[in-house]
Amino acid sequence: MKKFQKLLLLLLIILGSSVTAFPQVLKPVKWSFTTKQISNSEAQLIFTATIEPAWHLYSQDIPPDGPVPTSFTFEPGPEYKLIGKVKEPKAKEEFDKNFDMVVKYFADKAVFTQKIEVLTDKDFVIKGFLEFMCCDDSRCLPPDEVDFEFRVKGNPDAGKKTEAPAVIAVDTAALVPADTVVASAVADTVAQDTGEINPDEAGGLEEHSSLWALFFFSFIAGLAAILTPCVFPMIPMTVTFFLKEKDKVKAKFQALTYGFSIILIYTVIGTVVAITLGANFANFLSTHWLPNILFFLIFMFFAASFLGMFEITLPSWLINKSDSQADRGGIVGSFFMAFTLVLVSFSCTGPIVGAILVASASGQVLEPIIGMLGFSLAFALPFTLFAFFPRWLNNMPKSGGWLNSVKVVLGFIELALGLKFLSIADQTYHWGILDREVYLAFWIVIFTLMGFYLLGKLKFSHDSDLKFISVPRLSLAIITFTFVLYMIPGMFGAPLQALSGYLPPQSTHDFDLNKIVRDNVQVFGGGGGMASEKPTGLCDKPKHGELLHLPHGLEGYFDYEQGLACAAQQNKPVFIDFTGHGCVNCREMEARVWSDPRVLKKLREEFIIVALYVDDKTQLPESEWITSTYDGKVKKTIGKKYADFQISRFNVNAQPYYVLLDTKGNTLVPPKAYDLDVENFLAFLEAGLTEFKARQ
Repeated sequence: MKKFQKLLLLLLIILGSSVTAFPQVLKPVKWSFTTKQISNSEAQLIFTATIEPAWHLYSQDIPPDGPVPTSFTFEPGPEYKLIGKVKEPKAKEEFDKNFDMVVKYFADKAVFTQKIEVLTDKDFVIKGFLEFMCCDDSRCLPPDEVDFEFRVKGNPDAGKKTEAPAVIAVDTAALVPADTVVASAVADTVAQDTGEINPDEAGGLEEHSSLWALFFFSFIAGLAAILTPCVFPMIPMTVTFFLKEKDKVKAKFQALTYGFSIILIYTVIGTVVAITLGANFANFLSTHWLPNILFFLIFMFFAASFLGMFEITLPSWLINKSDSQADRGGIVGSFFMAFTLVLVSFSCTGPIVGAILVASASGQVLEPIIGMLGFSLAFALPFTLFAFFPRWLNNMPKSGGWLNSVKVVLGFIELALGLKFLSIADQTYHWGILDREVYLAFWIVIFTLMGFYLLGKLKFSHDSDLKFISVPRLSLAIITFTFVLYMIPGMFGAPLQALSGYLPPQSTHDFDLNKIVRDNVQVFGGGGGMASEKPTGLCDKPKHGELLHLPHGLEGYFDYEQGLACAAQQNKPVFIDFTGHGCVNCREMEARVWSDPRVLKKLREEFIIVALYVDDKTQLPESEWITSTYDGKVKKTIGKKYADFQISRFNVNAQPYYVLLDTKGNTLVPPKAYDLDVENFLAFLEAGLTEFKARQ
């Protein structure tokens, strides 16, 4: 997945850059790899770079905000141990106008060497990859990655020594220069020693689990769609069509074709969304005000339809045309029967399908397809099963007013979920319309009205009379009012961890009792003085602090350079939090992991926190604009600046993403992604502190 993301990013750079464009075949640097045997127990790995005229290759020693340095990553193994760092020839040191700074680079040819100790008596192979960046006087190519392989002779004397341990001790500084993406032996070693998850593995696990979660959510939505007035009455009608066929085997085959056709139609819809939108459109969909306001209005439109304000219908000629084709029989007839069902049920299933597509379109390419597959599988299930077992129809409940009640309940849920899109736009652009307590007030009112509706105390014009309350309806009412009571303490600052991913951040809450207590302690607890502009524990007033805030009363910075400078002044490691206003997983991490007293204590006392929002739309002053080394475009907002920083520095574009740095900006341990295990997060912080102290 990581290599795929790099290739995709490289393709976008090449096709979309307005400043620099290069053919994919351009390779200004060619690498060769040889092994030199120094002795029985030692060997030297030689990396030779042949550089085209007018181009230059960068050193391993590059300032943090400069070009990507040359770096080497080795696959670990019990056969060898690295001795020291990768050595490089003396580099030229000149001012580079591409990056507006003095950098070290090589021209024509550069030879890098790495000494190893041979720990086995058998011949073996060392594999790994190197990453580098090259530029000429006016342009730069995106960072490139080359795999390497060295064949090394075994040490005849190794058999007389104690067998090497499975996990070798690796010099972190030797393997991971300042700007190298950590996906190396060091990552594996730290993962085994501390319980830390390798970033690649974490991303894979998160992606895998999120796809399953989307599938089950969509499956439940498909089951809910069946219980709508447009769909439920059609079950006996369509099943009866198959029962007319005298040949039972043929009837069951047509029923299967009917079910698979429903799945095919909806999955094709998901595929079209994946192809036309896909992952490349994710940032625009998830952060820009236009699509979020559009989605909000769509949800409100569908909710009004569910509540009975009007009916959403397709043109009758389209439905009639499909219905006429269904009379042909056979496979074609079964397919058009399925297509007719999709069209007829649109007014009820459209809002649900739209919700799934909106939820999945901002993810990876597979997500819309998985979402529609889960929905259609559940949607097609009853039609196929009742066609196979027609006696079940006798036990099926009759259509009636209860179907309309299901539709109205779904309308209330649509109202509540639609607010999320307005909230994302509100946070990203700092409109201040939908703060946390306002959002909660809407939800409390919506679900209270839903509870009264379930009890029959609220009635719409198209509802039938409710003579008594059934046990299932009473149970739903109890669950609804319980949910309302759970939310009420949130109006006074309760964290509501179960909803943390769906609510605006705690920092937007005006009447937060916990915050009021903390502020009073800071003002009066430390001697009764007035609160200063500089928060306690920080070096100076944080830039953008009037717009951005940290959770749980933590203090920190929202500008990388300012945070790094304070870390150097206080001699503390830096905790980088790549986050976003629209990041659901970020809010969950803050509510469930950061809130742990042990985590809070470490973050508050032992780190300088720097939260970098990758989706904030606040314009930066012109003096702080940057020109991307990837796409050559000028980044003028906080979000674009730090999204580019995350991609160019760590080759990652996902949040949350946590990085621990020393006072010079060097990575201490492998970065960490989304992981709700508090013990893993504590181990990650402790590993960073241990490595920081070791470098002192």
